[in-house]
Amino acid sequence: MHMADALLNPAVAGTMYVATASAAAYSIRKVKMESDPKKIPVMGVMGAFVFATQMLNFTIPGTGSSGHLCGGMMLSALLGPEAGFLTMIGVLLVQCLMFADGGLLALGANIWNMAFFGCFIGSLLIWKPIMKNGASKTKIAVATILGCVLTLQMGAFSVVLETLASGITELPFNIFVATMQPIHLAIGAVEGLITSAVLIFIYEARPEMLWGVGRNVNVSSTKMRDENSDVSSSKAAEKNGRLSFKKTLAVLAVVAAVAAGVISLYASSHPDGLEWSMEQVAGTSELEATGEAYEVADNIQSTTSILPDYAFKNSDSALGTTTSGLVGGLVVVVVCVGVSMIFKFFRNGKKEV
Repeated sequence: MHMADALLNPAVAGTMYVATASAAAYSIRKVKMESDPKKIPVMGVMGAFVFATQMLNFTIPGTGSSGHLCGGMMLSALLGPEAGFLTMIGVLLVQCLMFADGGLLALGANIWNMAFFGCFIGSLLIWKPIMKNGASKTKIAVATILGCVLTLQMGAFSVVLETLASGITELPFNIFVATMQPIHLAIGAVEGLITSAVLIFIYEARPEMLWGVGRNVNVSSTKMRDENSDVSSSKAAEKNGRLSFKKTLAVLAVVAAVAAGVISLYASSHPDGLEWSMEQVAGTSELEATGEAYEVADNIQSTTSILPDYAFKNSDSALGTTTSGLVGGLVVVVVCVGVSMIFKFFRNGKKEV
């Protein structure tokens, strides 16, 4: 659902940059108040994991379309809404600059559409209430599927509103929304199933890694007297988890590498939900736009995109896709961990109540 620059006029694109920057500033402030350094490697590994899974387009049967995970719901279920949102920014920024996936002018809108709803709406209004009194596999599946479906619908509708506000006449509102919403309903359902499988694995391996879940699960399972003790919860988690924290991250890192380097070679070649919808409505997935703002954005991307469209320039070699997946995932790790260290995320030094 990465929007190209031609789908937005500069005024709408600028407005979405402001909205996204405001949410990012708020997230940075909140994350700096946390005191959980273990989340830093989780940001890196899961950022790479989402990057890899976004390369794995899956076919939507009977439509000629495909979809891929957005990842906001997955990241926020592990890191919380703010850290999840910042991690998604890292993923989408690398995709935009290194691979020309989504326009640079449209980056603010893409972050909002693909990250804000999943990270904030999905986690705060769906995940958190459902997990309030403890977690289970069923609760995780219900929260995840419901969250992915609802937030992807919101993201798809946001795309339609942005094109409407931009005056894109090739995509009339009524027809475009009637095309976008159903296809993204199917994509959201598949994303929910895949995301729930990942989160259930983590729940069984290290339950305390799930946001708002670990303390409830661990305390109730060990029946400790001091139910408010973070130390007691931590010790209980060590006993309940099937894998250590490091092994859990290692498994996720290996899966991400295999997905990005190997499985990505077999991703669906059908257009994604947005491109398919555009083809149904406008007869093409590539609209033209002229103006200085578009030229500047295109020139910058042409310079920074060393592997455009996840391939070597002027080559169809499968090695280009594999290289893109592995290098891109590594860069996402470096960006997420590096930014965390620079801004001193999760190092407040005060225990949260």
